[in-house]
Amino acid sequence: MNIKDLLIKIDYDILKGNDNAEVCEIAYDSRRVTKKNSLFVCIEGFKEDGHKFIDDAIKNGATSILVEKEIKINSENANVIKVKNARKVLSKISSAFYNEPSKELNLVGITGTNGKTSVSIIISNILENLGRKVGTIGIIDNRIGNKILEVEKNTPTTPESLELQMLLRKMSEEKVQDVIMEVSSMALELYRVDNCIFDIGVFTNLSQDHLDDHKTMENYKNAKLKLFTKCKYAVVNIDDSVSKDIINTATAKIFTYGINNSADLMANDIRLSPDGARFKISFNSEEKEVVIKIPGLFSVYNSLAAIAVCLHLGLILDDIILALQDIKTIRGRAEAINTEDGYTVIVDYAHSPDALKNILTTVKGFVRGKVITVFGCGGDRDKTKRPIMGKIAGENSQFCIITSDNPRTEEPLQILYNIEDGIKETQCSYKKILDRKEAIYFAMDNAKLGDVIVIAGKGHETYQILKDRTIKFDDMEVVKEYLKKKVSAE
Repeated sequence: MNIKDLLIKIDYDILKGNDNAEVCEIAYDSRRVTKKNSLFVCIEGFKEDGHKFIDDAIKNGATSILVEKEIKINSENANVIKVKNARKVLSKISSAFYNEPSKELNLVGITGTNGKTSVSIIISNILENLGRKVGTIGIIDNRIGNKILEVEKNTPTTPESLELQMLLRKMSEEKVQDVIMEVSSMALELYRVDNCIFDIGVFTNLSQDHLDDHKTMENYKNAKLKLFTKCKYAVVNIDDSVSKDIINTATAKIFTYGINNSADLMANDIRLSPDGARFKISFNSEEKEVVIKIPGLFSVYNSLAAIAVCLHLGLILDDIILALQDIKTIRGRAEAINTEDGYTVIVDYAHSPDALKNILTTVKGFVRGKVITVFGCGGDRDKTKRPIMGKIAGENSQFCIITSDNPRTEEPLQILYNIEDGIKETQCSYKKILDRKEAIYFAMDNAKLGDVIVIAGKGHETYQILKDRTIKFDDMEVVKEYLKKKVSAE
């Protein structure tokens, strides 16, 4: 494939050379140029500008360069093409290079502040239980069935467009029927999914998060809305106020789900327990009973979204309900261990105010003793949510331990002080312990029969990002390590 083929319907100028050169590889990181006749795409990122690394890319084999700026290039043989927006063009040419793989798949995109991962995993488990071959792309990993697909990933949830199209091509080649993808607001804002053809888009909810990126809730909302101009069907949580904006602006056919407002798929007669929920659903004048083994009202919403998607993929409702009943735990999402001392530890990814409130409200509904919350907030992220989360934790716990999350380049202790400002507005007792492992151990040392410890913020993560390095760290592994040491000491 040559440059001209890749740039069909894109405005561009030839600054040097020609547009007939063959392209055998595309890269936007000079270190990943591995072949001769590669096309290097210069993206001006938030931290680095790809234009600075053109010489490195050429040394590694790039013969064609895509730029946004008028720039002097020393190589006599390089073909230099200028476009207005290289990041947007990367999405287009990546899809073309991999021969538009999303056209060959049932592609489901899930967006929302909370619930993306859970809904994705629930859908994929239902589909796999019913014999379909499924690919998933998301924050935990990218996989086909049980096989993890290794891919260079600079972004936490949705891969950059080049890696994304490569994954979709791989999935198509392996005869995957359905791909379930978590779609972040930044993926929508930064064109990563622009050239994906979604059969179904799912909206879970919207609440405060990522204001470090989007600055305002209006911008954050508008980024999410973009998904519903890219899909054929929109599955929308009608109980969230943003649903009105989606219904008014979407080009997709709308299907709604909810609990409190009239919807195409509704849950009622909901009975929550520590082990899950039992509820009835109404769909097409039918009423069916559903049992799930994941606790919390939020899990009812997640299940409704999953049921709606599976219906649109052609599955039978009774089969969906049976498959749903077999799903027990989702890694890092209300993941619980009941200890021999009679207290429970729950590890949850809750890292936004609404998510923290949801998990703590769920626990309060069944706890027999105290709620002990261990949590922090990420550094280099929205600072305004820190006191809000502190207040939520204080209002819904008997004791809080404020600790480090992923402090990144910020001073860890300052983050704790920001959170403390919110807890001080409540009557909750609390303690600051900077070391996260020490904080978890302290909570477990002091838990009594009937207590529930909620360790929030990191969930499935197996690392902790510090100022100068990233270390191995897994909340659930720390919990298991504590319990193992306790048994050994007895």
